[in-house]
Formats: sequence, C-alpha cells, structure tokens
Amino acid sequence: MARTRAQIARKHSTGASAVPEAPPVDRQRSNGSLVLIAAAVASLFLFWYFHLLTLGQMTQLSGGLAMPDMMIGGYDAGYVDRLRDAMDDDARGQLSYLHRTAGTLFPLIFAFTWLLLVQLNAGRRWLRWLLWSPVILFVVVDLWENIAIDALLADAAPDAGAVVLASTLTVLRWVLLALSLAAGAASVFLPRTLRAAGGRGAGPGPKSR
Repeated sequence: MARTRAQIARKHSTGASAVPEAPPVDRQRSNGSLVLIAAAVASLFLFWYFHLLTLGQMTQLSGGLAMPDMMIGGYDAGYVDRLRDAMDDDARGQLSYLHRTAGTLFPLIFAFTWLLLVQLNAGRRWLRWLLWSPVILFVVVDLWENIAIDALLADAAPDAGAVVLASTLTVLRWVLLALSLAAGAASVFLPRTLRAAGGRGAGPGPKSR
C-alpha cells in the first residue's frame, strides 16, 4: 500500500529525532575549556612579558636595582631612596606606563582564567567561593600595589607609612599569587566527591521522565 505524504514525513521526523545530540552541559563545558586554554596562554605570556622581560629590562635604567614589584621579601626606605636617585623622570614614567598596561592586564586576565578554572571543576558553591577568594584578593592587591609604587617613586620625600604600605602590598601580592595557584590546583586535584555538587560526579545525572 502506498504511503501518504503525512506518513512519510512522520517516518523521516522520527528517524531524525532518534539521532543523539550532545548534551548542552557537555557543549558548554567544551566551550569553557577552549576559552580556559586561550586565557591560560595569555596569562603565561603576560606574566613573562611583565615580570621577566620588561621589569628585568628596567634594571638598565636603575643602575642594576630591581623594581619594587620583584622584591618578594619587601623593601625599606633606604632601598626606595636608592632607587629614586638612580631613576630619572623618564625611567619612572616608563615604570608607571608598564603598571598601567601590562601590570594591569596580567592580574585581570589571570583572575579571569583562574575563576573560570574553578568554575569548571568545582561544583559546590561554598568550595567555589573558597577557591575564588585568594584570586579576587590578588587582583585588588596587585592593582593597589601599582598605584602605591608609582606614588612612592613620584614623591620626593615619602613618609615611612607609604613605604611600609607599598612593601606590604608587594609581599602580599606574591603570597596571594601563590595561594591562587594552589587554589587552581585544588579545584582540579581534589577528590571528585568533594568537588562535585551534591556529592555526585562532575557529569550531569540522568533526567527523570
């Protein structure tokens, strides 16, 4: 018996609907992973460019003295006086320009990368915020440190409080960067039962009909 057009259309539509589609959650996770990889590459490049390349080259304008940003253990007023005497206005202006460009882009892109990393791997809300907290603090402290160092070098006679503030921000910045790296590693390597929401695995559970 010949089939009607309606029967043929129903047959084809049924066959098309039988083709499995990738779950939306899986597609979103795949897209997030691609963004994460690109952001991680950008973060690594900016870290190298700002800390290892440009700040390293700035020692040529400071008589071999390291920039305050690289003084992981902090510094005192004597170091600041020596650095200010060794750097002229152009050198201080160049350091300030670096702070406004690469010194601003690095913490922002790094924070975006690490927040996304935790988002993709930690399903529990309380764990997410716990692992996000050092990253968020790192951005605030890093940007504040840039301003504090520029103000310190621009002032002909900074007071002791300004030196202590800038030095503390520098030390805290490196500590928070290390904690942020540890938080990112924890979001990946902690047991899945701890990371997943509701104690389930990372993947979505079966839907009830």
